[in-house]
Amino acid sequence: MARIDKENYYLDIASTVSERSTCMRRHYGAIIVQNDEIVSSGYNGAPRGRKNCGDLGYCAREAMNIPSGERYELCRSVHAEANAIISASRREVLGATLYLACRDPATGELLQGTSCCSMCRRLIINAGISRVVVRDTPAAYRVVDVQKEWIDEDDSIPEAVR
Repeated sequence: MARIDKENYYLDIASTVSERSTCMRRHYGAIIVQNDEIVSSGYNGAPRGRKNCGDLGYCAREAMNIPSGERYELCRSVHAEANAIISASRREVLGATLYLACRDPATGELLQGTSCCSMCRRLIINAGISRVVVRDTPAAYRVVDVQKEWIDEDDSIPEAVR
């Protein structure tokens, strides 16, 4: 049996973390790795002490017909990336890699092409995380160089202003 590479090893763990998600739309799992050591993990779900969408029996964003990728401030969940960052100290995440996996809660299938929302991107930048590795298939993934792709290429500035 061939040995799994490190990126897929950590992505497998992030995928397992996603199984704790309580979101009705997407199950995200994230882990932060520094110097080949997992320093924290997170999944998306309601803040501690609040009811999850599953407990309520509905998703507020779905009830309001909000398309995927829009109006995250109306979501009950704290995102997986944010929960992983909250669970670690800044010195543990400076220069670290965040691994992210997402599954469809209805089918359990990996969702290709997922990415961090703009709010989580800001948290990742401020935490000092240098790379984000996103799973697309059981073996394929994308690597985001945070400095080059999210800081130098700042998509939060409208084209007309640049």
